[in-house]
Parts: sequence; structure tokens; C-alpha cells
Amino acid sequence: MKRIEKHCLELFGRDYKYSIIHNSNGEVCGHYPRQIVFLEFERTDVERDRSGTKAQINKLQDLVNRSKLARCRGRFVCPVILYNGKHVCRSSTLAGWGELYGRTGYNYIFSGKDEDNDVRNRDSQLFDKVRGHDIKLLRYLSVHYICDLMVENKKVKFGLNVTSSEKVDKAQRYADFTLLSVPYPGCEFFKEYKDRDYTAEGLIFNWNQDYVDAPLTIPLCFSQNLNIDWTQYQSWDLVEQTQNYLKLLLHIINRNDDSGLLVHCISGWDRTPLFVSLLRLSLWADGAVHVSLEPAEMLYLTIIFFFCFNFLKHIVSEKFSAVKKQRYVLGVIYFLLLPMGCFSNCRRKSITSSPQMVVWNKTNPLDEQLAHPLSEARSSSSSSCQSEQDVIRTGSSPLAVPSRRRPFPSERQVRLEAVREIFLAAYSSTIGLKSSAPSPTGAISGLLEQIARGVGLRGTNAIV
Repeated sequence: MKRIEKHCLELFGRDYKYSIIHNSNGEVCGHYPRQIVFLEFERTDVERDRSGTKAQINKLQDLVNRSKLARCRGRFVCPVILYNGKHVCRSSTLAGWGELYGRTGYNYIFSGKDEDNDVRNRDSQLFDKVRGHDIKLLRYLSVHYICDLMVENKKVKFGLNVTSSEKVDKAQRYADFTLLSVPYPGCEFFKEYKDRDYTAEGLIFNWNQDYVDAPLTIPLCFSQNLNIDWTQYQSWDLVEQTQNYLKLLLHIINRNDDSGLLVHCISGWDRTPLFVSLLRLSLWADGAVHVSLEPAEMLYLTIIFFFCFNFLKHIVSEKFSAVKKQRYVLGVIYFLLLPMGCFSNCRRKSITSSPQMVVWNKTNPLDEQLAHPLSEARSSSSSSCQSEQDVIRTGSSPLAVPSRRRPFPSERQVRLEAVREIFLAAYSSTIGLKSSAPSPTGAISGLLEQIARGVGLRGTNAIV
């Protein structure tokens, strides 16, 4: 473990000056590393480096210690990516009264009835205190945008609200922040992904389950500028949904301001690291973060989720790039030679809504005449024209070798494909994939052999 931590610090140190939030014995959070990296500035920032300016790490550590009770499992707001001077942070959602009282030593059961004014006041004062510290930490990190991936407003177990969220804070303590509710299925849903032989195309979440009550809520300043029909989000398969949410996050951090972003789900350990990892890899592929790291080093630094790395084949297009520029003259020439008909299908219908916020919720039961996910045709809201689809959506198999139909693959595509291939080679040789159902065509085994040949394994290890 110490060796891994040391190597990760070395990789962070290649491109950034950083400080450490000490968590040696898990005293700050038992679910975070023993040494939590706080990126201060890029090493290329000569002026900052010469001035010797250091983040007030003692103040940050104090804010962390004070705010950790505010969030589920103590997973406080933690900065993990530094992009253009902005912090991209991760955390869990807000702790509910059950966890908060348990951690602070209050005995809620014997404190009185809910109707008792003294108890209500004491509740309010406790929430004001701990969430106030959470807000101070967010402001210290210049975070203004909060992206909530929960599909529910509050997590309910055995009839009790065990967690909450900024979007339903009764006292409106987070009213000064820009809140986005972008519901995304949790790890339970990915069992279906595995059961479908790791095929995300055509896999659609069931939005009509009783516990799903968080609508998609995005400020108009974001929803209008991405050319995405957000009203169709419940019909998107896992690929299109993940693509569109990633576009949204990239759009937020590319705004012309100094505001950072917080991404969280419930516990902050499945959906949250998935999107944080995709952000990190996408920005790296653009040469915007971790600029000195090679593909294998980025793989080492990024959390290992099979879906995450396999999904890289779906975001190689320049439309996911945070850097809006043509990198190669040849790429420009190819762009100009594309058939004009390609662009005729790229328009989207405009979205009409309230002046400030767009909210989409469950569909009307009378309108829920949806086909089975496996046979449902993709809606016309697809954001890619056909030529891009040939690259982005080619092949539903997780181990299919990425298509290289474009004669001049961009640097972004080459870098992302390199990370994906290194991951699949390591995964195939150590863990492997096992088809959930016998296939008469031997598709999985054939594709495993295909990727093994593609990355040089050639069956030297048994793959199941």
C-alpha cells in the first residue's frame, strides 16, 4: 500500500505542486487514502512557483475536520482534479439525521417527539452547524456548481431517510450554489450490464421504479448550449446517457469563470469516481491535465472500473474535447472532405422551458408505451451524425478492437485507445471475462482472442 501511495504521489508531482491532507489512521475519513493530495498549481506556473505561494493547508485541514460530519460516511468534499485553476471535487451526499446523530453522539430516539419545538430547534441548529462547515469548505475551494447523480431525493431504508441532498435541503442552505440534478443509475444496475455480456448499447434504466423520484434538473444556461434534447433522457441507453452527462460536466468546467465543480452520488464510491475518472482521462487525452504522463501511468493513477475504461471507445470523438482546436492540418482536410449530407442530421429541435431552470421528471403513465430495451430503436435525439457513429458506437462488445475508420485518428483518439488497450490486456490476463450465458457463436471467447491478438497476448494466459 505504501508503495502504491508513493508512486501515485510521484505521478501527481510530475505536473503539479501539491500539499497533503493527513489521514494516516483514517481519523479524517476511513474511506479515503492515508495521504490525500491537494493540487495547488501546475509546475508550469512559473510565477506561482517563484513566489513560493502555498495553499493554506492548515486551514484546509481544519475545514475538512469540521465539515466531515456533514456528508455520508464522512466522505467530505475532496478536490481531485485541477483544471485551468479550477478544482473538480468529489464527495458523498449530505448525511441525514440518522447518521448525523449517530456520529455526533446524540440519541435521537430518546430526545423527544418530532412535534417538540425544542427538539426541532436542536435539530436545526445541528444541521446549521455541520452543513455550514461544509459550505465553508466548498467556498474555500471556489466550488460553485454541484452535480448530484442520485436518482432519489433522499435515500430511504426501512422507511427512514438515511441520507439527504443539497437539492432538498429544507433550509435552502445551498441556495447560493448552482445545483444540477442528473440522475444516473447506481452499481446495482451494472449487474444487468454484466449479465448482457458487458454490452451497454440498448441497456436502458427503468425510471418507473418507486424509489426513483429525482427529476433531471439543469439550469438553462447549460441545457441550451449543448444541442442535446434533455427531454429524452429516460429513453437513452447507458452509452448515450453517459456520453451526454460527460458532455455536461465538461461544459460546466469550461465556463469562463473561476468556479469549481463538485460531483457526488450517495456514498461517492461508484457513480462519482466513474465520472471523475472519465473527466480526468478525457482532459488528459486533450493534453489539459497530467500532461507528462504516459497511457500506462494514467491507467495506474485512475480508479479501476471495467465499464469506465471500456467506455473510452465511446468518447474518442473531438466533440468530447475540452480543447476546441484542430490539432492536425490533415484532420482539417479530412473534415472538409466529409460528405455534406453528414451534417444534415446533426440539428436538434430547440428546448422550451421556464426562464431559469429545466426540470424533467418521470413520464406520464399513459405515455409509457416503451419498447423493450433490446429492440428499441434509437431516438432521433442522437447527438452524433452517422460518420461519427461509425467510430463512437461501433461494436457493442467490450473487447472489440476500436474502429479506426477515420484515416487520420486524432491525438485524443490515439491516447484514449492506448489507455483502453493497456487496461483490457491487463484485465484479460489477470481477471478475464466470463459470459453470463452460453453463446452458440462463441462471441465472447472470440472477441477475447481478438483483443489478445491485438495487444500481443495471443493466448499466453487462460481467459475465461
